[in-house]
Amino acid sequence: MIRSTTVLCLRHRGQVAIAGDGQVTIGQTIVKAGARKIRKLYHDNVLAGFAGAAADAFTLFQRFEGKLEEHRGNLARAAVELAKDWRADRVLRRLEALLAVADREHSFIVSGTGDLIEPDDGLIGIGSGGAYALAAARALVAHSDLDAKGIVTEAMRVAASICVFTNDHISVEVL
Repeated sequence: MIRSTTVLCLRHRGQVAIAGDGQVTIGQTIVKAGARKIRKLYHDNVLAGFAGAAADAFTLFQRFEGKLEEHRGNLARAAVELAKDWRADRVLRRLEALLAVADREHSFIVSGTGDLIEPDDGLIGIGSGGAYALAAARALVAHSDLDAKGIVTEAMRVAASICVFTNDHISVEVL
């Protein structure tokens, strides 16, 4: 299980939002509270967040940005090519991280095994608190009038109240 982070991505009412907590842990010790695990990529048209080892995630962000440039911002093509490289490359296969990536049309999870998953409902939760944030987001989508930013923020607060590897220093980006 990948610990030490929670990232939630949501497509709702024409908006796409991604949120990440700020906690970094080594073993059972919190070493940082305000890390940024999400970012905008490719001329601010793509959202990305990572769960897993920070150094591994930065390597993946760099590779993914290269794929986005190579494919002129085509998220689906860039994600497929990254997944193929991840599966085939000996160095990449050893990386322990997950990526959640989204643009206005698609949302994907890219896994350390080279899997590429596009969720049916446009909701992605990764990391140790991902399942809690995902469940809260699904409930809020169905039973609230919040916009995408409000939903990811509140769902992350729920995850932070449950998961010891998730804190309430929440960063949010919206398209």
